[in-house]
Amino acid sequence: MRDSGQRTVLAFDYGTRSIGVAIGQEITGTASPLAALKARDGIPDWSQIEKIYDEWKPDIVVVGLPLNMDGTSQEMTQRAQKFANRLHGRFRVKVDVADERLSTADAKAMLFELGGYKKLTKDKIDSVSACVIFSSWVERQYE
Repeated sequence: MRDSGQRTVLAFDYGTRSIGVAIGQEITGTASPLAALKARDGIPDWSQIEKIYDEWKPDIVVVGLPLNMDGTSQEMTQRAQKFANRLHGRFRVKVDVADERLSTADAKAMLFELGGYKKLTKDKIDSVSACVIFSSWVERQYE
């Protein structure tokens, strides 16, 4: 594994029907959205995730943790944590969680700025949300 600050980071925005995915580089602090994954009641096609791991070989994975605005957990918080635990169990790569409050709102604003309403498709929003999750996680590493 590369040193902290040099790692390749795979970020997920967990959802029950769609899971946003982004790949980021700590050294630049930037991430690029990948195609969102379909999920059935929160269960992804694990072979698709395995292909992503094989292609990008992440050093660490970050999963967005959906919290209420007051910081308390909700049902989706536990489901996202369970997803993070399964990622770690299946792929044996360190998995961290990051507060994802307002990541969807930030993603929508970024996409709207880039192309108006036509850019606001669900899969794009989810994967840009994964980029936002990566960015907030990186910022937290250097506080």
